[in-house]
Amino acid sequence: MKRCEWCFNDEAYLEYHDKEWGVPVKDDNKWFEFLVLESAQAGLSWLTILRKRENYRKAFMAFDPEKVSKFGPAVIEELLQNPGIIRNRQKIEAAVNNAGLFLEIQTKFGSFNDYMWQFVDGKPIKNRWEKMSDIPAQTPLSVKITKEMKNLGFRFFGPVICYAHMQATGMVNDHLTSCFRYSEL
Repeated sequence: MKRCEWCFNDEAYLEYHDKEWGVPVKDDNKWFEFLVLESAQAGLSWLTILRKRENYRKAFMAFDPEKVSKFGPAVIEELLQNPGIIRNRQKIEAAVNNAGLFLEIQTKFGSFNDYMWQFVDGKPIKNRWEKMSDIPAQTPLSVKITKEMKNLGFRFFGPVICYAHMQATGMVNDHLTSCFRYSEL
């Protein structure tokens, strides 16, 4: 079975690639999960984050944005001592900040899902990449989304993180055309 080259035959990567990456997300809690995880990844490998995902799930209240938005200084200090997550104050504080903004978007748009899918007119962009070197790190659309989200106050969400977020949540299908998942999605 032919896969995208980035999953390196690592079990966590293979499962993520085969079952999750590029599958269109419709659930707001899943959107928030990816928002937290993608922001935590900044400067690190996605595999590092995947291996810590369950620890993040516990630490961030099953990725409940309402609960995370209420994390105060004591909880943040506790999270900074948690070896199961990335112990970076700015990333943790960004997750709390972004949770509150996430809730504001839900109120304004009805759901975060509706907010994100509006950028691609409700359907995934299906790219046709033949090799990994063809896939961009960011696109004009990820720059546009980032600018809008930054204007709303989101932190740790630049154009590269945004594009990774778009790939993970299925806003774009960036599986290589030779990958078995390309045609499935």
